[in-house]
Amino acid sequence: MENLRIPGPTPCPEPVLQAMTKQMVNHRGSEFAEITNNVTASLKNFFQTKNDLFILTGSGTGGMEAAIVNMLSAGDKVLSVSNGVFGDRFATIATTFGADVTTLKFEQGKADDVDAVKKALDSDPKIKAVLLTHNETSTGVTNPLEQLAKVVKSYDKLLIVDCISSMGSIDVQTDKWGIDVALSGSQKGWMVPPGLAFAAVSEKAWKAHAASKMPKFYWDFAKAKKYLEKGQTPWTPAVSVFYAMNTSLKMMEAEGLQNIFARHAKLGAMTRKGVKDMGLKLLAADEKYASNTVTAVWPPAGIDPDKLRKTLREKSKVVLSGGQGALEGKIFRIGHLGMCNEKDIENALVALKSGLKDHGFAAK
Repeated sequence: MENLRIPGPTPCPEPVLQAMTKQMVNHRGSEFAEITNNVTASLKNFFQTKNDLFILTGSGTGGMEAAIVNMLSAGDKVLSVSNGVFGDRFATIATTFGADVTTLKFEQGKADDVDAVKKALDSDPKIKAVLLTHNETSTGVTNPLEQLAKVVKSYDKLLIVDCISSMGSIDVQTDKWGIDVALSGSQKGWMVPPGLAFAAVSEKAWKAHAASKMPKFYWDFAKAKKYLEKGQTPWTPAVSVFYAMNTSLKMMEAEGLQNIFARHAKLGAMTRKGVKDMGLKLLAADEKYASNTVTAVWPPAGIDPDKLRKTLREKSKVVLSGGQGALEGKIFRIGHLGMCNEKDIENALVALKSGLKDHGFAAK
């Protein structure tokens, strides 16, 4: 069996996989309504929200598009804060639908700067919404969301946050921090296959929705809200993935939210220490902002990270991720979210040390 150490899709526990073998049910019937209501209520607890929460059949990127088209109109001024591929993607989606996007970019490996965000908001009072990425999966950096949210809300701006690779693994206090739209996806810390996106929507967000003129049909939150009142989704859902979520969330509830956060913090610290002890450097410029769900690593000089990953996969059945965007072919990434324990990380580190030796680098 492969030790899948990528930041998504993540490995699935056996009970989750078994849940997906169940026969289909009527997605307009009472049995599926019970599952939908249970999963929605449980997700609200993990999102730490009392806001509306919708389960959309689609990827995390679909959730990002849904947030844009439900909240904005063409010409709306938007501040997109980015320090990696997924922050850039958020800006691209908004631009595609006609928003007037100002992108505040930070160097990959560095966290979003709170003061710079404040300065950007000071410079243009017409900005309506701010797009943030909590955990930038492409660089292994977790941005200081609580502090960033405090600044954004002090200007009374709409706050839309990609929490796709953090929610359920790293603390995100949706309501307390004033997040208007918080997004996540099933294939990350939820230990479930790809196929579902989640969106928590605040009262302020509903006011923005009422004024929004961007085209929306499949992703329309108003339709999702109307159907959820009947325990349904507007369109045919990924029924098997709902089964999986229902099972996974029960497992997560048994572990406990704070215990989950603590486990991910421990695994993140263990991974970072392991690679540093080998003499490798983290991409995260300040370890204070290093992610507890994925660690991005610079390979030693002269070693191709993609060839190194191929060696690990073939020799040790350890699967790591490569770089994305400008970092493609330059780094490798180790995922440690969802179904992951210390033994998984120990095995990955042993394989990495052996693989480095095969490529001529004597790890410490």
